Amino acid sequence: MPFEELKRQIQVLGDLEAIRQLKARYAQVVDGFLNQDIEKLFTEDAVLDFTPRDILKGRQAIKEFFRKIPEFQPFSIHYFVLPDIKVEGEKAQGRWYMWLPATKGDGSAIWVAGYEDDMYVKVDGEWLISEVKLTRCFRTPYEEGWHKKRFAD
Repeated sequence: MPFEELKRQIQVLGDLEAIRQLKARYAQVVDGFLNQDIEKLFTEDAVLDFTPRDILKGRQAIKEFFRKIPEFQPFSIHYFVLPDIKVEGEKAQGRWYMWLPATKGDGSAIWVAGYEDDMYVKVDGEWLISEVKLTRCFRTPYEEGWHKKRFAD
């Protein structure tokens, strides 16, 4: 294998791991297990598409949204699994399956499952999230489960 190709493959492996670590930090910050400013994980013009609930544009909107999360979701633990990440130079895209047990603001428990399609950009040597599109497969009350009531709200 030519040396240049080996260098390229090593770079891609490093980029893949950096993106995995970025997504892990995102989950830890959102769930309150890591004290970091959420907006620092995103590009200035990032978009979070949580349709039908919210579409957030820009770091400030993202910061405000996540600052309010404890009011309507005081507990959550995000599991992001099965990453499918493709790196192309300074840009990447990825799909992560999500499993989320959570507590709503009224104290009721819910299950949420779906996937997030993400876009990433390398800025000054650091990978940042530029877009997140959440697709929910279900959001259901804990007591009823997704087999009885697929979407709670």
